[in-house]
Amino acid sequence: MKLNWTKKVACLLLFSLGFIAITNAQQTAVPKAPREFRAAWIATVANINWPSKPGLSVGEQQREAIVLLDLLKSLNFNAAILQIRPQADALYDSKIEPWSYFLTGEHGKAPEPYYDPLKFWTEAAHDRGIELHVWLNPYRAHHLSLKSVPEKSIVNTKPHLLVKLKDGQYWMDPSLKEVQDLTAAVVNDIVKRYDIDGIHFDDYFYPYESYNGGEDFPDESTWQAYLKKGGKLSRGDWRRESVNTFIKRLYKEIKAEKKEVKFGLSPFGIWRPGYPEGVEGFDQYDKLYADAKLWLNKGWVDYYTPQLYWKVNSPGQSFPMLLNWWKGENYKNRHLWPGMSIGLGGDDKNVDEVINQIMITRGITPDSKGAVHWSIAPLKQYELLRKGLIEGPYKQAALAPASPWLSKKKPANPQANLQDMGSQVQLSIAKDVKEDVFKWVVYIQYGLRWQTQILTRLETQIKIDKQIQIGNQTQELKAVKISAVNRIGNESELVNLNF
Repeated sequence: MKLNWTKKVACLLLFSLGFIAITNAQQTAVPKAPREFRAAWIATVANINWPSKPGLSVGEQQREAIVLLDLLKSLNFNAAILQIRPQADALYDSKIEPWSYFLTGEHGKAPEPYYDPLKFWTEAAHDRGIELHVWLNPYRAHHLSLKSVPEKSIVNTKPHLLVKLKDGQYWMDPSLKEVQDLTAAVVNDIVKRYDIDGIHFDDYFYPYESYNGGEDFPDESTWQAYLKKGGKLSRGDWRRESVNTFIKRLYKEIKAEKKEVKFGLSPFGIWRPGYPEGVEGFDQYDKLYADAKLWLNKGWVDYYTPQLYWKVNSPGQSFPMLLNWWKGENYKNRHLWPGMSIGLGGDDKNVDEVINQIMITRGITPDSKGAVHWSIAPLKQYELLRKGLIEGPYKQAALAPASPWLSKKKPANPQANLQDMGSQVQLSIAKDVKEDVFKWVVYIQYGLRWQTQILTRLETQIKIDKQIQIGNQTQELKAVKISAVNRIGNESELVNLNF
């Protein structure tokens, strides 16, 4: 069918107007706040990251903690993973295990004057909008950095639970129910008494063979006891089953106590050589007796952080190839936030490597972006790394991804108002202390553009300019909206604010 010229013009005009209307609607639609988990490990064993040495005064310990948290906030990180149980000890007030040597310089000695470091860290982190996940070693009982075994160490108080390795370390026997009960009691005590955001284990299950002079783990007595009771599993399967049972148990017990506390595991980055094809390296399944693939397949975690400490183009251990393989094993759609080694150096080449890995992670896991950085030390050390992150992938603050399998319940809509202050408006938020609000998100529209500001729980007042310069044009403030975000990461409905 042919159209005359007048009808053609009319159709083109209608089409153009419709296209403009759609384009304007797309430009003015309120954007979602960015989501990405950005965390750093903070190790306390051997005073690697905090405190800088044992026996510092309480004031020095707290100042060092604040410096680290302020650093993370300045780089738009939103999580810290703090080691609080390096060797069956405690960098917090525990009735189960003794105070850590790495804190006070004396095993079993509380800080003087007294304070609870974990409570301090948790409150200070939350005040900065940073989640605090606590990192525990489930089986290590004595670390080499202590030349002698302290009197109150588990090595002396419960020697029947331990074996001595040839390098001088002591390790709890993972097959013993009393060992599993002890660590479970420690975890449950922490979850119950502290306002933490996560429980975190790294790759230390059965120890690396190098810790025992290349020889097998010395658990002959417990293995023989298992066989005498009619056990039918092979020795390797028996060891793996001990760890599997423990991991599954912990996940259930954490959720029974506080559903919102996430359980995260950070296994060695390769499950087995050949998975995927072409991957070479250490076999954690056969050497650490860690069936890390099974735990992810079953969803016994809320987030998974395989330690992918290799470069993008590393032959046999390619970062993107391994991450993509782990993604394929994530049957329950848990968060997959890989562990990244950022201590490669502070030059341009190594900063580019870190940034490239972040961008690759975003591409492979776009629905739940995130990474955990080993460790906080390079962030302190390398100015160029800090500059590359804050001017690059971490330029804009981000919320941690939500965990819908824990809860889809949204927090109540925030109550807020705007007050005219001349060239600005002042946003004031009335926080209901009964609500589990962790952060606020403010959406601000100038012309056709939206900006987002993520506020901490303490930031209940901000000033917003009525006009800003965008390029060569002055843009007027058109709209302000606000939402609340809870500890699981769920966001409330957006509330329009009039001005």
